[in-house]
Parts: sequence; C-alpha cells; structure tokens
Amino acid sequence: MIHEGDLLWQASPERIEGANISRFMRWLNQLGHDFHDYQALWEWSVTDPATFWLSLRDYFGVIMEGDVQQVMTDDPMPRTRWFTGTKLNFAENVLKHEVLGDPEALFLHHCSELRPLASMTRAEMGTTVRKLATRLRAMGIKPGDRIVAYMPNIPETVIAMLASTAIGATWAAAAPEFGPQTVIDRFGQIEPTVIFAVNGYRYGGKDFDRSDDLTQILSALPTAKHLVMLDYLPDAGKPDFAGTTHGWNDLLDGPDIAPGDFTYTRVASDHPLWTLFSSGTTGLPKPIVHGHHGIILEELKSGAFHLDMDADSTFFCYSTTGWMVWNTLMTGPMLGGKVTLYDGHPAWPDARELWRIIEKTGVTNFGVSPGFMGIVRANGIRPAQEFDLSTLKSIFMTGSPSTPEIMAWVHEAVKKDCYVTTQSGGTEICSGILAGSSILPTRAGEIQAPALGCDACAFDADGQPVVGEVGELVIRTPMPSMPLYFWGDTDFARYTDSYFDMYPGIWRHGDRVRFNEHGGAYVLGRSDATLNRHGVRIGSAEIYRTIETFPEIADSLIICIEEQGGTFYMPMFVQMAEGQALTDELQKEIARRLRTERSPRHIPDVIVEAPEIPTTLTGKKMEVPVRKLLLGLPMEEVASKDAMKNPGALDWFADFAASRRG
Repeated sequence: MIHEGDLLWQASPERIEGANISRFMRWLNQLGHDFHDYQALWEWSVTDPATFWLSLRDYFGVIMEGDVQQVMTDDPMPRTRWFTGTKLNFAENVLKHEVLGDPEALFLHHCSELRPLASMTRAEMGTTVRKLATRLRAMGIKPGDRIVAYMPNIPETVIAMLASTAIGATWAAAAPEFGPQTVIDRFGQIEPTVIFAVNGYRYGGKDFDRSDDLTQILSALPTAKHLVMLDYLPDAGKPDFAGTTHGWNDLLDGPDIAPGDFTYTRVASDHPLWTLFSSGTTGLPKPIVHGHHGIILEELKSGAFHLDMDADSTFFCYSTTGWMVWNTLMTGPMLGGKVTLYDGHPAWPDARELWRIIEKTGVTNFGVSPGFMGIVRANGIRPAQEFDLSTLKSIFMTGSPSTPEIMAWVHEAVKKDCYVTTQSGGTEICSGILAGSSILPTRAGEIQAPALGCDACAFDADGQPVVGEVGELVIRTPMPSMPLYFWGDTDFARYTDSYFDMYPGIWRHGDRVRFNEHGGAYVLGRSDATLNRHGVRIGSAEIYRTIETFPEIADSLIICIEEQGGTFYMPMFVQMAEGQALTDELQKEIARRLRTERSPRHIPDVIVEAPEIPTTLTGKKMEVPVRKLLLGLPMEEVASKDAMKNPGALDWFADFAASRRG
C-alpha cells in the first residue's frame, strides 16, 4: 500500500556526482560560492536573482551581444525588464551546435501516423531553416511581424518556427484539431502576415481534412498576405485564399546557405519572440507574449537542472502544437542533444505506441501526462518487460497532479532506477514553477521543490506564507520568462488583472497548493475557473460562445475538477429555455458543434439540466463557487448569497455536489 510522501527513489552517489546541477554548483563554488545541496542553491537563486540569471548566461555560453546595463531593472512585476543593453536570437542559440559541434550529429527524430520514423541532422535542420528564413525576408517580412501556424507536431513546424524567429518575426501556433473559431479567437488578436498550414492530419487511424476549416480561418484574418501550404494529408482539399499561396517545397528550392552566409536578427530583451494563448473564464484567450532572452535562459535552466538533460540526451515529450510544452521541445537541441517528435494518438493502435518510439529513438528523457500512464497501467502493460528502455533515465509527468499510486507504478513497471518527477508550471512562464532535481529524493505524489529562480510559496487569504496547509500558489520575485505583456494590452491592465488582482505586486498563479516542511509541494487543482483538461487549459468562454447559439438553452455553466486517481470531471450545467427539454439529440448536437468549432477537449463529460445558473449581482457566472462545491467545500466557505442575483440557485448545486459525493 503506497501512501502520499513515501520515499520512492534516491539517486546513487555516482549519479548525484554526475548530475548537471552538481556540475553547476561546483562551477559556482570555483567562483567563490559554497553550494552543496538544492535548498542552498534555490535560496540564493531567489534572494540574488540578478546574479543567478547572469551566471546561467555565462555557464551555458549563451550567444549574446552588447554590454549588460542591468540584469534586471528595478521595475516591479509585471514591468521588470532583463539584460538591458544586450541582443540575442532564440533560433541562433538553438542551432548553434551545428557550428560549435558536429554538423552531422542528429538534431531530431520524427514520426507520425502518416509518416514512418526518420531523422534530421543539425546541418539538415540548419540549412533548411536558413533557406526558409531567407525566403521570408524576400517576402518583406520584418522583425515584429506575426507569423502563425495551423500545423501539427512535425519537423516542418519546427523549421517554420525557427525560421520565423531567426529573422525577428513573432511566432504563434494552433494545433489543427482546433476548430475554426478557436483558431480565429487566437490569431485574430495578433493580426498575422504569414500563415503556415496543413491540409489535414491523421489521428487514431482516422483522417481529418481541414481545408474547409482553413478557408474559414483565412477569411477571418484580413492581414494575412501569404499562405504556406503543406500537403500533409493525402487527397485532402485545398483552401480558398485571397492572398498569395506558396507550396512548402517551392519555398525551399534553390542553393543551400552556409551558416557563415546567414545573419540572425538579434533583438533586445523586450522584443516579442512568440505569443502563447491561455484561456480564461471570460473574453478571448489571453495572448501571452514572451521574449527571446527569458525563454532561452529558462529553457536551459529547466532542461539541464530540472530534467537533467545534456548533450547526450534525447528528449521526447508527447505534445501538440497547441500546448506550451511544444515550445519547450527545443531545450534538447539547445543543450546540444536531440529531440523526438510524434504526431498522432498516444494510445493508437494501442497504448504501447509511445514506448515503441522510446525504444527505437533511444529516448533518455520522456515527458507525458499522468493520465497516459494511467491508461498504460489500466491496459495491463508493463513497459519494462516488453521494451528495451536501457537509455531511459528520466520521466517527468506534467499537465495534471500525479497520484502516489501512479508514481509508484512507474517505478515498478517502467524502470526502477529512473528519475521520475512530477512538475507543475504554466503557459505564462512557459516552464515549471514547481519542479525538482535528480539529486533530491522522489516521494509519492510530491513535487520535489520550487524551480530554481522561482520564489514560489503558498499564501493564505491575508497574503501570508503558509506551510502544511492549502493556500494560493504565488511567485514573489520576477522571472525573465514571465510575459513581456499581453498582445494589445498597452497599459498592462489585463495582465495585472489576471495575476496581480489578489496580492498587489505578487504573482498569483491560480493553483491551490500545499507545501511541506522540506519544500515539497502538492498541487490540488485550479483555484480559478479555468478548465484544465489533461494539462491543456481551456477557457470556458470558448465553450459559452458555442452554447449561446443554441436557442433551446437559456444559460449554461461549465467547470472542471481533478479527481482521485489523476482523472478529470468536466460537467456542463444547462438552464433550458421556456418549454425546451434536454434531449439526447440536443446533447449529441452540442457535442458535435463543440468538436467541430472548438476541439474534442471542449466536449463536457456530461451535460446536466439545472433549474437556474447562479450569477453574481453583476451577472457573472459563479463558476468558482460551483467548482468549490464539487471539490467538497461547505456552502458557507464558497460564496456569500448577499452577492448573488439569484441566492437560491446555488442550493441546487450544493445538493448535486453532495449527491455525487454520496
């Protein structure tokens, strides 16, 4: 019987000695420091952040030009700026090992449901990126112009991203399973000039032609002048587009360009690298803008010290391009290692597929959700007995809290001597807030520690740090990978309202968390009403925009909670219009519309008729109180009925929650 906090694994003295973080501490000690454990290093990283982040630049040999005026400015969050006076480029730092090391070394492996396993060398990747970047410049694309992709997790998407950022353009991506309106809600905010797209994809053995959806998306983006089409799905249609359409292969015609004949556009630390989208409960998805400097430093730190990757590593993290994890995949090549890409269903034709890829590509560091591990376990698969996992040294699980049982099962059924870590972060910083290290003990269900350079703790309602009890996850000091701004949010109003509304000057992340005495943490779910569906955050506003088009439905409310065992429960409550009934046919039509207009993840687990949707005096849906009721909190701790427009409406939800628990 496994219990929360039980010790599962401790690295051998030899592994601790050879860990990347141990080498970093020895390097720091040669400069006059005295660090011998994680806690001491972490405390220094958050009490002297300027020196810590500068040391990372020097330790990793980041390509940067100019003299540092200030490592971090005195401006409080969210206006803090980093490494003023310097310039660099994200793509240049990802591709630098083509010049600094062996150009014929592998850069990536890739496969999909449409393509067999193949690979690309550093030279092949670098050459292709330089050719595409040069063509983009010839189209008139300038630094700061927006380039977007409606593409899956394949090498062409990586090439497009690196080529775009190489010339200082600002990147954004959406997965092709997203419905048209979901894509328009994102890309429409940033007004792109160039769109990379596929005509369709294959998932779970089924083909999905996206040409009609792409026509709808393109028609809603009037600033788009160029469409770069990749015919990924055989026999799919062709979208209509009023601008200029380029074939992917046509753009790569012409002679190769040597590294010395190409100039990267190096930019200041306030220049936008990419826009990631994190959906909230109201309005359009938040367009979160990151900078080159912050992302480079954060990915190097996270990859080397929290995932224990180096130049000998092969990084494989199952992700779609619509999740921030995809943007972290270049951590492997940036450290001189490799990355494995996969586009397809993780459990098709069966739940062994990802393990086959791990075996074939020699994966050393594997990232996946606890939910996937639960599927493997439920199918009776024991990867250690069926596959050669000799190269595998680290597994990190993210996207949702990992249960003690799942962590213990991974050690027992996948690999006993393996660094298994569960971590928690966010799109907002494109990395981990709560992370860990291979030199720390691994305990069941526990996230080992706050990430280096991340001054994370739990606050109570009065803004005081708490240990041993549940509080709000906060960050007390700036980090360079925090958003530069939200696109179009010139006065920081939306940014401030999103993360600094509860504790002025302190970042409130929106997670409920409990820290213990030795620094470990347990994330207990979202404290706001954002829907976390297997690690992908979905805005309830996206769902409401579809549901509001149904005349049969007067109002609706949707929430998502994490359940015991790492599963999710996402019910939608509907208040029917006068004289209307919630029929099976209506439920099927709701699911169909959400699937086609949004994505399969937007479909609720169950649709429940409620007599009335509870709202505040100002008419705001009371998602957070309903969510808390379903998590088991008593009515008196959930909401004040004096602040409600319809005080009795919440009683039905309290009864529903009690009945479900019973």
